[in-house]
Amino acid sequence: MRIIFVIALLAVSAYNSYSQQDFLMDTMEVSALRVPLRISETGRSISVIGSREIQNMAATSLDEILQTIAGVELQSRGGFGVQGDILLRGSTFTQVLVLIDGMKLNDPLTGHFNSYIPVTKSEIERIEVLRGAASSIYGADAVGGVINIITKTFSNRENETRYDGELTYGAHKLIDINQGFFSSLNKLKIGGGISYIQSEGELIPETVIDTATTLDAYNNFFDIKTVGFSLAYDINNSIKLKARTSFDHRDFGARYFYTTSIFDKSVETVSNYWNHLQLEKNTNTSTTDLNLTYKYNTDRFEFSPDFPSTNEHLSQFYNVTLNHLKIINDQVTLKVGTQVDLRKINSTDRGDHSDLHYGAYAMGVYRKNSLNLSLSVRGDQDNNYGLAVTPSFNVSYVLPTISFRASAGSSIRAADYTERFVSNNLENLTPGRSLGNPNLRAEKSWSEEIGIDFSPTQNWRISATAFARQSDNLIDYAAKNESEIGTLIGNGSLQDGEEYFFAQNISNVNTKGIELESTLNYNINKNTSLHWVIGYTAQNTSNEEEIISVYISSHANHLLNTRFTFERKDITFSLNGIYKNRDQLIASSINQELKSSYLLWNTKIGIQLLDQFGIHLSMRNIFNEKYQNILGAQMPGRWILGGVNWAF
Repeated sequence: MRIIFVIALLAVSAYNSYSQQDFLMDTMEVSALRVPLRISETGRSISVIGSREIQNMAATSLDEILQTIAGVELQSRGGFGVQGDILLRGSTFTQVLVLIDGMKLNDPLTGHFNSYIPVTKSEIERIEVLRGAASSIYGADAVGGVINIITKTFSNRENETRYDGELTYGAHKLIDINQGFFSSLNKLKIGGGISYIQSEGELIPETVIDTATTLDAYNNFFDIKTVGFSLAYDINNSIKLKARTSFDHRDFGARYFYTTSIFDKSVETVSNYWNHLQLEKNTNTSTTDLNLTYKYNTDRFEFSPDFPSTNEHLSQFYNVTLNHLKIINDQVTLKVGTQVDLRKINSTDRGDHSDLHYGAYAMGVYRKNSLNLSLSVRGDQDNNYGLAVTPSFNVSYVLPTISFRASAGSSIRAADYTERFVSNNLENLTPGRSLGNPNLRAEKSWSEEIGIDFSPTQNWRISATAFARQSDNLIDYAAKNESEIGTLIGNGSLQDGEEYFFAQNISNVNTKGIELESTLNYNINKNTSLHWVIGYTAQNTSNEEEIISVYISSHANHLLNTRFTFERKDITFSLNGIYKNRDQLIASSINQELKSSYLLWNTKIGIQLLDQFGIHLSMRNIFNEKYQNILGAQMPGRWILGGVNWAF
C-alpha cells in the first residue's frame, strides 16, 4: 500500500506540471556507450544523477548515493560507506563494472573492494548508470551493468570557480568533514577534494547463543579518509592533457562481514591509490584519447586477535587504452579502441600471481530521423581465460513523446584472485572456510532487454524495461566435501571428510525481471522546484542444478528506490527511501537473522542563512529499522546528524 500511495502521489504531481515547459528531459549527452549520445538514442536503460542533487542528498558516501538510483542494489556491510557490494539486474557483486572517467576501477583481488571509489562528493560532475551487458565495449566484468563516475575536471564544465565544504557531527561521536574546490581559468582547470568520516560506531550488545556460549559485545567503528586532486590543461586548440591522483584509506571493524563464525572478531585496513593520465586530441570530426591508469591497493585483514589469523594482500592494476572516434557524416559515427592491462597480487594466503590482458573493440552508430542503431564487437585475450569475442546490438525509435528500445549482447567475466586462490596457501584449513579454485572457467552470458520511455510532459518521463540473462559457468561458492575437492585441485591441507565453501562453476543460470522508473523535474516557480525519482525492480534467478550457493541468488527479488528533493529559496529538503524483499536467511551459530524485507528512510534539511553559509540537519534510518544486507553484519540504527556548510 505504501508503494501504491507513493506512485499515486507522484502521478498527481506530474499532472499538475503538465503545462510547465521548464526542463527538457533528454537534452544531455551521456558517455556510457563511449560514443556521446542522448539517452533516447542509446537504445539502453540509463540513469544519470548530477552534482547538485548529489550535494543535497542525505548521503555521506558514494555507495549511499548509488543505492538511491533505480535498480541499483547495495549490499552494505556497514553504514557510511564502510563497505558494500554493488548489484545490478540480479548480478553478483563481481559482475558490475565501475569506472572513473571511463577507466576501469574493479579490483583484481576481490569484487568486495569495487565500492572503494577514491572520489569525494564535491569532485563529481555526474554519475551514469548503464544497466545490462556492456562487455562488447568495456571488456570483462560488465555483465549486470556499468557505473561511470565522471569528475568535474574530466568533463566539459567551464567558467567556474567554487570552494565548498561542510562539517557534520552526529551520534556515536561521528565527525564528517568535506572540502572541495574547482576552478576553470582560461586554459587550465583544477579540482580536488578532501573527505574524512570517523565514528566509534554503535555498540552491538553481547549475544547469548546457549548456556555455555555468549558472544562479546563490540563496536562497529570506522575511520575513512579520501583525498583527490585533478587538472586539465589545453596545450593548444586541439590537444588537452588531463590528470588525476587520489587516495582512499579505510580502517574498520569487519565482524561477520565475510563469515558467520563464532570466532569472528575481524578488523580490516584497506588503502587504495588511483592515478590517471589522459592525452586527448580533438578536431571538428574526430576525437582521439590515450589513457594510462595505475591502481595500487593494500589490504590487511585480521580475523581474530585470539590466534594467528592475519592476511596481507597487495594488488596492482596497470591499464592503457587508446580510443579513436570519427564522425563520418550526420548519420554515421565510428569508434575503435584497444586496451592492454596487467593485474598482479602478492598475498600471504593467495600467493603471488599476475595476468596479462589485451583487447580491441569497434563500434558503429547510425542515426536517421527517428531511428538509432548501434553495433559493437570486442575481442579479448587473457592469460586466465584465453580468447573471448563479445558482440552487442542496440536499437531505438524515438517519437516526440514516446520511444521504443531494444538491445542484445554477450558478456564475460573471469574469476578474481580470491575466487581462484583464497586459502590455498593455508595449512590445516578449518571446516566451513572459503576455498579458491585455480581451475575456474570464465563466466559467459547472453543478455536481452526491451523497453519503452514515455514522456507525458517535458518534465516527466516514465520508463519500463523487461530484461533476461542466460549464463554459463557462473562462479560462486558452494559446499563441497574434502574428498571431492582434493581430486579437483590436489589440495592436501584440508581436514579429512570435512566440507568447505569451494569456488566452482555453476552452469545454466537464468535471470529475468522488469524495471519501472519515473523521473519528475518540476519548476513550480522561479524560486521553487522539486525533483523526484522512483524506481521498482522485480527479478528472479534460478539454476537448473539447484545448487545452493552463496552469492548467485542473494539479490533482492523486489527492490524499490526513491529520492526526492524540494528546493524553495533558501531551504532544501531531501528524502531517500529503499524497500527490499529477498530470501530470509538465519545463522544459528551467531543467533542472527537476515529478514525477508525491510524499509529504510533517510532525510536531510538545509537552510541557507547567508549567501555563503548554511546549516543542515539529517536523520538516517528515520524509523530505526533493524536490518542486515549481509547475514550477521548489523546495519546502523537511527542516527541524527547536524552541521554547517559553506560555499564561495
